[in-house]
Amino acid sequence: MKTFNLPDLGEGLQEAEIVSWHVQEGDVVKVDQPLLSVETAKAVVDVPSPWAGKISKLHGKAGDIIPTHAALVEFDMQGDATLAKPAAAKRQPVAEDSGTVVGNMPTSNDVVAETAIIRRKQGKGATHVKALPSVRILAKQLGVDLTDCEASGKNSTVTADDVRRHAGGAPAAAAQAPAARWEMPKPRADVRYGVAEPLRGPRRAMHASMTRSRSEVAGCTLFDDADIHNWAAGQDITVRLIRAIVAGCRAEPELNAWYDGDKLERTLHERVDLAMAVDTPDGLIVPVLRDVGRKQASQLRADLNRIKEATRNRSVTPADMKDATITLSNFGMMAGRYATPVVVPPQVAILGTGGLRFDVVPVMGGIEVHKRIPLSITFDHRCITGGTACRWLAAVIADLQKTH
Repeated sequence: MKTFNLPDLGEGLQEAEIVSWHVQEGDVVKVDQPLLSVETAKAVVDVPSPWAGKISKLHGKAGDIIPTHAALVEFDMQGDATLAKPAAAKRQPVAEDSGTVVGNMPTSNDVVAETAIIRRKQGKGATHVKALPSVRILAKQLGVDLTDCEASGKNSTVTADDVRRHAGGAPAAAAQAPAARWEMPKPRADVRYGVAEPLRGPRRAMHASMTRSRSEVAGCTLFDDADIHNWAAGQDITVRLIRAIVAGCRAEPELNAWYDGDKLERTLHERVDLAMAVDTPDGLIVPVLRDVGRKQASQLRADLNRIKEATRNRSVTPADMKDATITLSNFGMMAGRYATPVVVPPQVAILGTGGLRFDVVPVMGGIEVHKRIPLSITFDHRCITGGTACRWLAAVIADLQKTH
């Protein structure tokens, strides 16, 4: 009899959730045959059998959270079966969800802008109606247009009696208007309201990382805008943002770093490994684009498409999400202009980008409407000075404001 314990599936994770079993008690299995699928903090993987033998007992059922190194499967060994090297956990895609990189990673700077034009009611003419303020208030209350009233006061002034006389002959427009028909939005049918449910998978990992950030990081956020009015046509917004982050890290390397608050030590990185915050129905997933400072635009776009697909089918592994040196959260394509993004240690900085806006800006004594990107940089003020963060943000803006 041998007991197989849940192995460490990467990054020193403390637990994993059983998604489904691929075997049953009494089954005879071979070495490397998948035993079950488990969900770690961010990925779904298959756990293979380290031995050949008959399964005598399964520990746990679908939905159970099993600590790393806890008993998982008990085997009746066949003959002289010996221990085999456990195979690397295989990725098992699960049903596609609606996860997309926050901001959707557009491939151009085309933006659909909605504009609302408020039209004032036009009067019958340009003639100014004479009336006291109290008479104007009365006319508004009764829904009377002062231009329709016969003025009986001195110097053709409309009096309160004129307004009442007109209101008596013509009911107020407000009284004539039919009641508005509208309905309150209904609750979503796919949500279980009033039921306490445990956090699982990515949401459980998010709880841990956000709690750690709150305890360890002294977060401070700067806000500004990059004017991209002069961009050449066909620019890839997300790729330009990545290049701008690299420019910031070249100007101020202190933001592309890790910080150990217990040891009061920091490590600056020459290579920029960029984490991309990804929003999914199951929670936040943050895969990493490796060495972005050495890649051309086409390579970056290919990498972005790859992580987007991996996020959708949940094929990212723990190795795909470790050792980032700085993070980008492109939340603005969903909603929001500015934010206070949360730094996840040991990183010291995260850039948030809001939705593109058409803003009125002063130009040479006049005004123009320019397209601008709102930027929010949160940094760990324990090890980064405000001046350093400002210079980093200035370098990012300068790069974004180049024509191409």
